[in-house]
Amino acid sequence: MFLAESAHNPLIPIWQEIVIGSIGFALLCFVLMKFVFPKMNQAYEARVEAIEGGIKRAEVAQAEANGLLEQYRQQLAEARTEAASIRDEARADAGSIKDDILAAAQEERDRIITVGREQLAADRQSLLHELRGELGTLSVELASRIVGESLADEARKKGTVDRFLTELENSDATPAGRR
Repeated sequence: MFLAESAHNPLIPIWQEIVIGSIGFALLCFVLMKFVFPKMNQAYEARVEAIEGGIKRAEVAQAEANGLLEQYRQQLAEARTEAASIRDEARADAGSIKDDILAAAQEERDRIITVGREQLAADRQSLLHELRGELGTLSVELASRIVGESLADEARKKGTVDRFLTELENSDATPAGRR
């Protein structure tokens, strides 16, 4: 029986083991709470702060990037507007230059035409004067041959030729009905 009394029931723990286990558990909890958990909490908070700080920095960087993008778009729009105004100015300048060149060309054309007409009129007068002299000489020679006498006297020759040419011009100037 003694053996039966001294045999221990495996389902019921020994009270000394419970006390020693409880003291050990309490010491382990104390050490964990005093030293390990605060370090783990600090590491956790540092990690959270790093992640949140990274997110905030990313948001700030994104905001800056959006601002720079908007600024770039505004500069691009301004550049396009400026380019359009430069093109319009260039077209206007080209139009005015074209008009100036055309005006200068027309003036040059008019000047050349005027000079040509003046030269033509001068040549015509010179030719008429030359032909008149030759016609007079030929007329006097012809008249001398027809009449048979010499018309050598220069004053008489000139008067006869001038009178003949004047009569000729007057007859050309009168209308056909009055001849």
